[in-house]
Amino acid sequence: MAIKVKSKRSAPARPRSVVTGAAGFLGSHLTDYLLAKGHRVVGIDNLVTGSISNIEHLAGNQDFRFIQQDVTEFLFLDGPVDYVWHFASPASPIDYAQLPIQTLKVGSLGTHKALGLAKEKGARFLLTSTSEIYGDPLVHPQKEDYWGNVNTIGPRGCYDESKRFAEAITMAYHRQHGLQTRIVRIFNTYGPRMRLKDGRVVPAFVSQALRNKPITVFGEGKQTRSFCYCSDLIEGIYRLMMSDYHLPVNIGNPHEMTVLEFAKEIIKGTGSKSKIAYQPLPQDDPKQRKPDITLARTLLKWEPKVALADGLVRTIEYFRQKV
Repeated sequence: MAIKVKSKRSAPARPRSVVTGAAGFLGSHLTDYLLAKGHRVVGIDNLVTGSISNIEHLAGNQDFRFIQQDVTEFLFLDGPVDYVWHFASPASPIDYAQLPIQTLKVGSLGTHKALGLAKEKGARFLLTSTSEIYGDPLVHPQKEDYWGNVNTIGPRGCYDESKRFAEAITMAYHRQHGLQTRIVRIFNTYGPRMRLKDGRVVPAFVSQALRNKPITVFGEGKQTRSFCYCSDLIEGIYRLMMSDYHLPVNIGNPHEMTVLEFAKEIIKGTGSKSKIAYQPLPQDDPKQRKPDITLARTLLKWEPKVALADGLVRTIEYFRQKV
């Protein structure tokens, strides 16, 4: 029998949000968005893959508090909390190849601790899951009711399975404790504050192009991806948190293109002299990736607005200052 968690107060005029992974690429953009919406924000990050540079502009902001802590440890905070946004996790192939155990721990123990905080405070909880839970999909495009095709013991398994477990425990807290939970499945996202050497396709291609180095394309470059600009993604995630829907929702851009086509877009956008260099396709690299966002369109009245060309201009300019 489910035990309902009662909210311990009526919602204040200025809600208080906790963001795990607040110094990361997406966590820092969410933090900015919440502060602009009038939230008071407590950011938690152990800075393993996050960076203080992503939040240094918030120094002195009385509505923002930063705690350097591993989210897999017990989370204790004084005072009320209205929303818990669980963004903490390594999120690139290089990260989870180097940090497989930490990746599994943040998806399991870290999600457990974040859910425990939400339960204690009577807060609403949002899990950032991923399109990687679909694995190398046999269904295209990917809808939320697709169970996926994941290699549990492959090199990407630590990330894929940590997120699949995170979804399972989030739903368990919803069913057993009556916790208000939300699950977003994030597809490829790009924008300023990505790490230059995090191994994902956007920073990899842009940094290579800005240095006029060969752009590394795996396989024949026929595998597809779809790229969502970070501001669009954060808007969709915020709408999901404020909705009444507790099952997973895809948030991403359904505009699909091959990796080779994307490499050529980067060369054009940077004015680079780079050539394409082909490398063997990594194990379990998804051959297709495209979200079905029918649910987000219907439920959240959301769809991406930033065109790829416009988003790349902003992203390339950011990386020019880092290269």
